[in-house]
Amino acid sequence: MSKHRWFEDLQKNIQSGWLLLDEPLNKYTKTRLGGKADVVAAPGTIEEVQAVVSYAFTNEIPILLLGNGSNMVVRDGGVRGIVMYMANLNNIKIDGNRMIAEAGANIIDASKQAAIACLTGLEFACGIPGSIGGAMAMNAGAYGGEIKDIIHHATVMDATGKIFVLSKDELELGYRKSIITTEGYYVLSAEFWLTQGEQCDIDAAVADLTFQRESKQPLEYPSAGSVFKRPPGYFAGKLIQDSGLQGKGFGGAEVSTKHAGFIVNKNNATAADYIQTIEMVKAEVKKNFGIDLEMEVKIVGEELSE
Repeated sequence: MSKHRWFEDLQKNIQSGWLLLDEPLNKYTKTRLGGKADVVAAPGTIEEVQAVVSYAFTNEIPILLLGNGSNMVVRDGGVRGIVMYMANLNNIKIDGNRMIAEAGANIIDASKQAAIACLTGLEFACGIPGSIGGAMAMNAGAYGGEIKDIIHHATVMDATGKIFVLSKDELELGYRKSIITTEGYYVLSAEFWLTQGEQCDIDAAVADLTFQRESKQPLEYPSAGSVFKRPPGYFAGKLIQDSGLQGKGFGGAEVSTKHAGFIVNKNNATAADYIQTIEMVKAEVKKNFGIDLEMEVKIVGEELSE
């Protein structure tokens, strides 16, 4: 079955969202890298998500889930199959101390809304450039806070289109991992339980964390964020810095001179440049310190054919 047939079939089920054929993915990734997807489907409702997932399962079409593209490198050859873009599912609702956020909402926006409502617990996320779905899948964290500290439950969908609820314990949240990633579930929404706080304290914490992020991270260039997980007993950025790799790279990609844990798209890099720079960093740190750096970002898609 051709991608044109997929497109035509999915059009019947996506009314409030949208579909695109042969769509470049560099528009959707924080690295500004990536070739074309066969089909990008952006459902507007849970029912439309279910329709896409069920169609793909029935017809054995691969699906790649895309939040806001902050933790992903898409190869230059693009993605075969369907890319499901969740940005239309972005509602955030606050009810007392509870926050219910859909998968496509930005976690930064959720943090802002919590602060406005004088709720504390989500300040750590004020600078995390990811979606709620991605944050749930990776148990995102920063500055001493993690998703697992505040999550109560999540509503997810499996590969067949079945919807169910997972409690905090059932989510199996660990360091940059969860049952969502191991089982290939799709996050639909999450409910967080926060605490009433003092407005001045919340605002001060957010201002401090924002300053730390802006002063230390290379936000002036496209990047996938922190590329590597923290090795036990070490900091990836320090190992990379001590290997003398800052400012080095391939093509338009380089290890940031501002924060060694970031690889930036400094000058119209290709995904191949970015990935080659990642491999160079891993090899040098292994050679210098005997430590195997583990990727935090996900590399997807196909190489560009000659």
